[in-house]
Amino acid sequence: MYLYVLISVFLCQTHQSSYCLLPQLTGMVGLSKIPFVTLLLIFLGSQVNSDAYDHRYSIGDVIPIYVSKVGSYSNRWERDNYYDFPFCSPDSIHEKDNIGKMLTGESLVSTAFMIGFRVDKEHELLCKKRLNKLDVSLFRTMIKKGYEMLLYYDDLPIWGLIGSDPSSMVDVTNDMETDVDFTDSIYWGETKGKFDERLNDYSPSSILPLHINAHVHSIANSCFTIFIVIICLVIVIYTRFLHKDISRYTCDVEEAEVTNNQEQKGWKNIHGDVFRFPEHKSLFSAALGSGTQLLALIVIILILGVMGVFQPFVQVVFLKALVVIYAVTSVVSRYTSASFYHQLKGTTWIKNVLLTGGLYFVPVFLTFSVNTTFAVYNGQTNTFPLNSIITFFIVWIFLAIPLLILGGIMGKNGASDFQAPCRTAKSPKKALKLVWYKGIIPQMVLAGFLPFSVIKIQIYDNLSTVWGHGIYTFYNSMAIMFVLLLIMTSLVSVMLTSFQLAVEDHEWWWRSFFNGGSTGLYVYGYGIYYYFYNYFLSDINRDMNSFVPSFCFFGYMTCLGYGMFLALGTVGFCASLLFVCHIYTSIKCD
Repeated sequence: MYLYVLISVFLCQTHQSSYCLLPQLTGMVGLSKIPFVTLLLIFLGSQVNSDAYDHRYSIGDVIPIYVSKVGSYSNRWERDNYYDFPFCSPDSIHEKDNIGKMLTGESLVSTAFMIGFRVDKEHELLCKKRLNKLDVSLFRTMIKKGYEMLLYYDDLPIWGLIGSDPSSMVDVTNDMETDVDFTDSIYWGETKGKFDERLNDYSPSSILPLHINAHVHSIANSCFTIFIVIICLVIVIYTRFLHKDISRYTCDVEEAEVTNNQEQKGWKNIHGDVFRFPEHKSLFSAALGSGTQLLALIVIILILGVMGVFQPFVQVVFLKALVVIYAVTSVVSRYTSASFYHQLKGTTWIKNVLLTGGLYFVPVFLTFSVNTTFAVYNGQTNTFPLNSIITFFIVWIFLAIPLLILGGIMGKNGASDFQAPCRTAKSPKKALKLVWYKGIIPQMVLAGFLPFSVIKIQIYDNLSTVWGHGIYTFYNSMAIMFVLLLIMTSLVSVMLTSFQLAVEDHEWWWRSFFNGGSTGLYVYGYGIYYYFYNYFLSDINRDMNSFVPSFCFFGYMTCLGYGMFLALGTVGFCASLLFVCHIYTSIKCD
């Protein structure tokens, strides 16, 4: 069945449903040795009931409508409670049990709308109200700012734009008392779609039809760019810098003759220092561990998105998955960090554990807490409640920390020694002073440009979804772009590392990480551009210019850019490590 709802005060559009979380979570987590993780997944899955059996009704069955929040269309941070306004209210207001409240900060409360299943009605009176001057002013403000409300009927969200129904109008232009009749009209129509397919009718509301050509062109352009970069990598790097040197060092000439007659120059001259461990080994290992965790998180989320687990308009399931996956992948973070730290001959294990566990989580948690504090202090209600923050912290303590310790034990006990192709010299060779354009900052500017060009459209669409009213459904395109992003980041990092070694600069460990992660800085810079272009210079979304939305926007954009910096920095370093090991394995060195 498909429901068309018309409420006299506003015009509504029906959209989507909820669905079971358990299959997606059991598919994303393969840690059967940890029973409490399994119990947690079963618990979360049991909170979302969406099979057809639980949604069967007889004609005339009354299904209540619940309401979430009321707020400005142009400012998603301006949200108020439904009953802060003079709407009709039932005899008793109760709150619906909803685990999504913990994640979104939005509770569902009952309303005066009572709709019978397959029962039509037209302009049925809900209540009569006499609006005083303050009530009239509130309605006028809501209409002027384009306020909307979010209702739920049988887990189907209903968006209503206040003051948009021309068939029922009340004069609120003057601050004077007036009598208002609140009515609702319901019309039912039969469809042939299955219960699991009732979201398909709302796909045209997504941003996919508007940007499908842009996504296709972006993929094609990225593939062509990668092809050009590969050609440059092969021709410029291998043919010019490596092939001649490798051939000379692997020929059948006497080594003494090579030493006497050939002068070592370039990358081969630093074989005794190129595998010297970097400074701040604990921090470096923690950064690699955090980056690996974020990469695993992104990969699992994309797989679930491609499988169709995340439907439009349903934020709760996505947030559930995000929280659980991030906590579970803590074992990946600590395992990577501990194993690499062991290879680097690290000794300060407690410091490494603290850095690995808090390198990304602590900044995000602090940003989240500060943003929420500022929002509450300034009277914003569209925030995560305090119990939600405490719940997140408890989940991190009792789920993420045990997995963090488990991963550390596995990584330390299972790690082998670092196998360097060349022996490291006892006395470190002093790195040469480079010209300014070969420094780390110019290289980061160059390194982040091409990878960011691959995902620019994806970043725009996701920002429009999170901070605007766009609906993103094209996970296939996002998955393809992510793969292209990894390839481009790897190629650019390898190319810049080869240039660095060619000028006999052996301090490539941190440099390759920064080069790979520089795309995160581009993402943050694009967020600044997006904000000023869409909000600061726009008359439509002018309300986003207030302090709280701006503060929250830049705070969360910092977390996004920082997360991409860690993830792509890990990709850049791993690609460079494979490249360096390969070229130094190809020569004879002591």
